[in-house]
Amino acid sequence: MIRIFGPSVAVTIAALVAAFFYGGSSAMGAGRALFLVVVLGILEVSLSFDNAVINASILRRMSIFWQRIFLTVGILIAVFGMRLVFPLAIVWATTNPRLGPVEALRLALHPPTDGRPTYEQIITAAHPQIAAFGGMFLLMLFLDFVLSRNDRTWLSWLEKPLARAGRLDQASVIAALIILLVTALVFADAREEHPVMIAGILGLLTYLVVNGLSNYFHVEPPEDDEEPAQSHDGPGPLLKETGRAAFMLFLYLEVLDASFSFDGVIGAFAITADPIIIALGLGLIGAMFVRSLTVYMVRRGTLDDYVYLEHGAHWAIGALAVMLLVSIGVHIPEVVTGLTGVVIIFASFLWSVRFRKRKAAALTSADGGPAEGA
Repeated sequence: MIRIFGPSVAVTIAALVAAFFYGGSSAMGAGRALFLVVVLGILEVSLSFDNAVINASILRRMSIFWQRIFLTVGILIAVFGMRLVFPLAIVWATTNPRLGPVEALRLALHPPTDGRPTYEQIITAAHPQIAAFGGMFLLMLFLDFVLSRNDRTWLSWLEKPLARAGRLDQASVIAALIILLVTALVFADAREEHPVMIAGILGLLTYLVVNGLSNYFHVEPPEDDEEPAQSHDGPGPLLKETGRAAFMLFLYLEVLDASFSFDGVIGAFAITADPIIIALGLGLIGAMFVRSLTVYMVRRGTLDDYVYLEHGAHWAIGALAVMLLVSIGVHIPEVVTGLTGVVIIFASFLWSVRFRKRKAAALTSADGGPAEGA
């Protein structure tokens, strides 16, 4: 526990100290800066718990070395890439004439008073394209899971018919494109239809490329190897990926994290537009704890003990993807986005506990196997 969550606690303390001095040196004030950083950290963890579960399902296929890379190099990408550079890149791409990163940062720290668009307004205006890209990426992840044949089902009354529909070649791509078309026509303004379509297709293509490369480099274990694939101490030998395969999985995780962070970054602007506070709260505190939680679930074999947890995470992803797409035209409060995922995952956790109890009772009484699904 200490080895896994210790770095997150240390980083949290450092982030709070940095927020204290940063707020004290500005008009914001030290107390308000501390409060905002804590709120943003909690927001990120609540929005990204399903991200941690999905990350764990992928990370357990990687070696300890690549798990550490994810926890170290990956956190740098998450903090400085998505929580600091990404908003600045949006400002650069959507302003005319273009503002460089330094000018965009200056705009964020010193909002204009002469009627020019503020940093927050520029980010908000770019929300339709951001939501379309992230929503389509997450939607593809969800569809690939529910439209495939899984050994175990959770919502059997729904997952089994979806798995049968998934026998159609490229069913997930077809369904995603139909949903994107409906989204652009129903929720996007007339001026945003084409940008939303382009951003959504780019999100879909990004998923196909990154997921395809990770599958291409994946090496299937020998069929006659009877060594357990997963233990409670971490990923077993059959699931350890190294070299190019692990690198592609690492890239896949980073793109996945980026897609998950879209709603958190956009939601953060409802609290503050200060990029330093956002980077400290969402990045250093929130993203770090999400990564520690991911590693904890891998090392403890949580997904093997709670068999429906991965199903719940994918359904939470599906809900998040839909809400991102709907948010192009309808405002959805961040509390709804966060609580929806938490409720779905908690329900899958309860089903998993029930499954374990039934399985244990069946083993002791020899009355037959437990029923699966809901």
